[in-house]
Amino acid sequence: MTPATGSGPGSCSELDPAQLLGATIGVTSHRRSDELIATFTRRGADVVHAPTMRIVPITEDAALVADTRAAIADPPDVLVVTTAIGLRGWISAAEAHGLDEALVEALSGAQVLARGPKARGAVRAAGLSEAWTAASEQTAEAVEHLLAQGVRGRSVLVQLHGAAGLEDLEPLRAAGADLRTVAVYRWEPPEDPGAVDRLVDALAARSLDAVTFTSAPGAVALLEAAERRGRLPEVLAAMDGSPRGGSAPVVCCAVGDVTAAPLRERGVEPLVPDRWRLGALMRCLSAHLADHPRARVATPAGELVVRARAAVLDGRVLDLAPGPLALLARLAAEPGRVVGRAELLSELPTATDGHAVEVVVARLRAALPRGAGAEPLVRTVVKRGYALEVA
Repeated sequence: MTPATGSGPGSCSELDPAQLLGATIGVTSHRRSDELIATFTRRGADVVHAPTMRIVPITEDAALVADTRAAIADPPDVLVVTTAIGLRGWISAAEAHGLDEALVEALSGAQVLARGPKARGAVRAAGLSEAWTAASEQTAEAVEHLLAQGVRGRSVLVQLHGAAGLEDLEPLRAAGADLRTVAVYRWEPPEDPGAVDRLVDALAARSLDAVTFTSAPGAVALLEAAERRGRLPEVLAAMDGSPRGGSAPVVCCAVGDVTAAPLRERGVEPLVPDRWRLGALMRCLSAHLADHPRARVATPAGELVVRARAAVLDGRVLDLAPGPLALLARLAAEPGRVVGRAELLSELPTATDGHAVEVVVARLRAALPRGAGAEPLVRTVVKRGYALEVA
């Protein structure tokens, strides 16, 4: 599969609110999910929200208070800030115990390394100055930068992100650094595991147009949930672009390369915006879905757009049950071609004979307006099958 990216002029431009009409998007994030949901729904999409993990601050944690006092009593030579929310939360927790000013003063003498622009912004907001920022926004790059400087005998304090990433820090310890860490929040299981299971099933059935990931732990949790349900192969096939009969894949979108890493390890190449930011993800995915519906056909009754769970004809969402939608999607995949009853029967898993196809086609026709000359959009070809009329 060719990697999908958000590259190219205008690829993440603002869209008309109706351009996602009929689309269904799965959102796996806990933090800032309201922004994603509001943006997609404003553009006409339906959202299935199933946080696969949740971020829990530990501001009252005794270990955090102890680590804060230790940093004040013995200031580090180097401070690595991995997340903006982590540094802000740490200072906020220190403030609750009357230690914020002493903490900032203790850290002001350290060489501060930021794991990306957002972390750098939090460093400056705290009144500190960064000496270096990782271009890749990955902890491993900060470690390499420090190793190149030499860390033997130096005190290095790392503010951990929720996924910890302790294995990335081991080279510092091995090189002789006095390594310390501070955790300000942690990832915990979701509050509604049933919602995650339903999302897994929807992915396996390819009844979503897209699914979004905003953290590596969230992506890992989704894959683990799929494995527990015995549906991991189906979920991976749905997201990696592999066709399955007439079923289109689900567009998998990650906010950046760090988030994308667990998916790539499983052979899935997600859509990634040029800028690793939530706003860029929303614009980029919206643009991609607007340009790549499951089918787009010019019919005598107007443009037909087929999505995973809905179809839109001439700007109006059609009222279609799953059976009629499945047959319409099959006919729209090859507009104008006569599709035999046996082929259409394969789109109706619970049906057993050609009569069922006739019944579902009748229901489909009842939901569709007629084309020019009052002709039905789904045409019967005697003894052969059915075809979707094209303009």
